[in-house]
Amino acid sequence: MKTLRLLTLAAMLTSAAFAAPLAFDPADTTATILKKQTGQKVELRMKSGEKISGTVKAVGDKAVHISALTGQEFSDAVVTLDDISAVIVRTGGK
Repeated sequence: MKTLRLLTLAAMLTSAAFAAPLAFDPADTTATILKKQTGQKVELRMKSGEKISGTVKAVGDKAVHISALTGQEFSDAVVTLDDISAVIVRTGGK
């Protein structure tokens, strides 16, 4: 019985580690993609070439609030949507 509980727990943790596929609609904008990712980790590629990674907290008309920046977990950022060239979302794997 203990083994069954451990296997169930391991299966739950493994399935939680895989993110859902990115839902993309041809009418999507950077803002709508980021709104769908609220609460999830993303990497933003800026037009300048810089990368910003963290958790999407909120998305406004002109900017996105990213919290728990990778490598700077106690820092947040507000990024202008016009400065973003790509949104990278982890959809599965280890």
